[in-house]
Amino acid sequence: MYRAVRLLARSRRLVRPPGSASATGLRAVAVLPLRPPNFARMASQNSFRIEFDTFGELKVPNDKYYGAQTVRSTMNFKIGGVTERMPIPVIKAFGILKRAAAEVNQDYGLDSKIAEAIMKAADEVAEGKLNDHFPLVVWQTGSGTQTNMNVNEVISNRAIEMLGGELGSKKPVHPNDHVNKSQSSNDTFPTAMHIAAAMEVHEVLLPGLQKLHDALDAKSKEFAHIIKIGRTHTQDAVPLTLGQEFSGYVQQVKYAMTRIRATLPRIYELAAGGTAVGTGLNTRLGFAEKVAARVAALTGLPFVTAPNKFEALAAHDALVELSGAMNTTACSLMKIANDIRFLGSGPRSGLGELILPENEPGSSIMPGKVNPTQCEALSMVAAQVMGNHVAVTVGGSNGHFELNVFKPMMIKNVLHSARLLGDAAVSFTENCVVGIQANTERINKLMNESLMLVTALNPHIGYDKAAKIAKTAHKNGSTLKATAIELGYLTAEQFDEWVKPKDMLGPK
Repeated sequence: MYRAVRLLARSRRLVRPPGSASATGLRAVAVLPLRPPNFARMASQNSFRIEFDTFGELKVPNDKYYGAQTVRSTMNFKIGGVTERMPIPVIKAFGILKRAAAEVNQDYGLDSKIAEAIMKAADEVAEGKLNDHFPLVVWQTGSGTQTNMNVNEVISNRAIEMLGGELGSKKPVHPNDHVNKSQSSNDTFPTAMHIAAAMEVHEVLLPGLQKLHDALDAKSKEFAHIIKIGRTHTQDAVPLTLGQEFSGYVQQVKYAMTRIRATLPRIYELAAGGTAVGTGLNTRLGFAEKVAARVAALTGLPFVTAPNKFEALAAHDALVELSGAMNTTACSLMKIANDIRFLGSGPRSGLGELILPENEPGSSIMPGKVNPTQCEALSMVAAQVMGNHVAVTVGGSNGHFELNVFKPMMIKNVLHSARLLGDAAVSFTENCVVGIQANTERINKLMNESLMLVTALNPHIGYDKAAKIAKTAHKNGSTLKATAIELGYLTAEQFDEWVKPKDMLGPK
């Protein structure tokens, strides 16, 4: 219809503008003024409305709050499908940010009715009530501009609806002039990145690791008096307690949490207020500080404005640092998962020192087989997190001039790692760690057969003679005690007095 009106007007227009003389002396016919079309003009079948961006008109589904720029992004970036959509934690973080910005903008003169409507709509975004209105994938512009506009459009249209207006009209709430007031995608997206990352760490990652830490600590105490043979290079070594072995895992998880917490002060720094390149163009003095304070109040986390907005837009070292701490955590969890699965190998032909919970059938062909599936799941998660960190590292190293344009990819991987580690830690704890039992019979058998108990003789007969006993016993398939007596290095009484596993657990 709009095109038809334009064609009609064009057909009535002469070469000369109205009121001027034409080449033939005829006066030009006046052009009928073209009224802007109804921005929310509905299609005849009522399945979509027509909205406009600076590139032209587009069909927007009537049941969606997003607008033309979101639709255009879905047309231009058909990459990966629904599984590659922008993570919901980012969308929720945007809701928090847009509410905070509306509150502050109200202080600086934004109409209170408009500000209140924006805040209410933003709250719905933050609460996850409008998740179906965010269809965009991660693989878009590297600044996240399309997602920022997706949020602006949804909040604008929802606010318009609340105020009794017409969807797509941009009246009385405009997505750019009101929802995005004093903001740019270049500072809002990194702000949402930091909010989302901090919340995921506090709500998923750290609680999961704490649960795992506590369960391992309980097992360490439970196994404190069970003496077993140690292993280095996967070969027999000297004794330690099973509790001591587990205490190493406890400390690893404790350090993991410490490392992650140590990255958070930089994550709490927000880019909001930097706008396009970090200068703060089109904001007001104090805007950045007030927005950060409002975000802190809304989340209960100590967010502050970034001291240098140029760094906050052009580099994302803070996220690389957080990802690095999670990468180290993945290394720790890989080691723990592997140790526990190998110590639980068997049940008859492996090490068999641990009895792991039996959670499900392990084979479609071998009856009765049960596998260490929680260990396998945790180790796969660890591998994925390591891969995520490679992507984050590449993204973080590619900030060009005033803007890093790997933002969506970086936050996708950071959030993925945090969620996987937190969830996997809980799963591993509940379905494996709490149910681990020590197979004391097997532990004692392996310990008493170990040749490395001979190490206790070093202070008494020297290294060379002790090595001779171990090698001869191994070659002849005899015990250390029998071999030592046969070689004439000591008596049975001396062996019994000097070789006591319980006396080999620490310094004298």
